[in-house]
Amino acid sequence: MVKYGLKAFQCNNRIVMAQRKHLDDFLRGRIIGRLECGRTQLEVSEELGIAQSVISKLWQRFQDDGNVSRCYSTGRPRVTTPNEDRYLAVAAKRNRRSTASDLSRQLSSATGTTVSRQTVYRRLGHIGLYARKPVRCVPLTATHCRLRLAWSREHALWTPQQWSCVMFSDESRFSLQSDSRRTFIWRAPGTRYH
Repeated sequence: MVKYGLKAFQCNNRIVMAQRKHLDDFLRGRIIGRLECGRTQLEVSEELGIAQSVISKLWQRFQDDGNVSRCYSTGRPRVTTPNEDRYLAVAAKRNRRSTASDLSRQLSSATGTTVSRQTVYRRLGHIGLYARKPVRCVPLTATHCRLRLAWSREHALWTPQQWSCVMFSDESRFSLQSDSRRTFIWRAPGTRYH
């Protein structure tokens, strides 16, 4: 005896339970067709070798929403919809200096969906936007280039003894607080100098 739902084998008057076997769409259609023709759930169960509870649940779902396809769901459902993900991306691109908390508040006020900072980071990271430190570049004019070239020519022939009188400093930033108060921008990889 083989039944769908939990598969049961009868061996020497002993029932052995095996793994669940899912119904394919064709078999679901056959079940619904027989039930619509006036057959009882018990008759269909005995005819097709499928547990009556499975047929009952399938018939109930068909009556509720007219759908008999299997619902695939793995893991926790997403909090945001694809439209809300696009909203986050557009908001981050419009104001690249906005924080994840700001974007979370904007989404909540616009759509009513409340998400955490981490969710905002994940959604933007999925489309390739990451919070990065902006590059500080001094825009060099033609005058700057000319003065730098003149300075390098003046000092090209300096001896190591002359250079030993020059002090070079390298600054490092240290923060004792969790918030470094550093401004980040949302940008895609490879767009550092854009």
